Amino acid sequence: MEGKGKRMPQETPLLPPTTPEEEELRQQRREARMQRKRQRRRARILLASTVTTCVVLVALLGYFLLRLQAALTPTYPPINGITCDPNMSITYHIHVHLTIYINGNPVTIPQGIGIPSGGNCFYWLHTHTPDGIIHVEAPSKSDTWLALDDFIAIWHNGFASLNFPPQLEQPGWKLYLNGQPFTATTTPARAEIRFRSHNVITLEYGAPYYPPDRPDTYHFPANLPT
Repeated sequence: MEGKGKRMPQETPLLPPTTPEEEELRQQRREARMQRKRQRRRARILLASTVTTCVVLVALLGYFLLRLQAALTPTYPPINGITCDPNMSITYHIHVHLTIYINGNPVTIPQGIGIPSGGNCFYWLHTHTPDGIIHVEAPSKSDTWLALDDFIAIWHNGFASLNFPPQLEQPGWKLYLNGQPFTATTTPARAEIRFRSHNVITLEYGAPYYPPDRPDTYHFPANLPT
């Protein structure tokens, strides 16, 4: 009939309608997928944290191993049984004075003998000043065996760059303790002249010769009473 429009056919839906059970199953699957993603994300974070912690622990372990190795293998080894200790000891603390002449010329005994440049340790026998005063600072009052040959060994073996005179290892010297001749040897490097409080020692090699120091001719500074 004219005047009446044609009825359009209804489109068939692409997806059939879902039942409540199917929709619930779909939701459960979505939640399971999201849960797996969160677990994978947490696993990645945990792995990264574990790796970072392991790297830090390895670095710390390496640091402490190096410190331990440095402690067990000191840079400055013992010389004549005398160690280089982190702190100066005052248990046995005395001072002696040493004068050296070579061919009539006074030899400066430099400061820093027995004290490494970094100042991280001190040998029991050392010098703080270039005036011939030797500081004896040992850990025990029984360390009275310390002697001139020990100081010369420290100077030669550990601090030869501080103008060590090679003649000290040769014979032909005149040695004096408190103004009296010491005749047990003519080689200072072998002279077991025991260090006692305020001893004065004179070593002379070659003419001209001078009168040796005596306790009444050399006076220790007032701040060094022993």
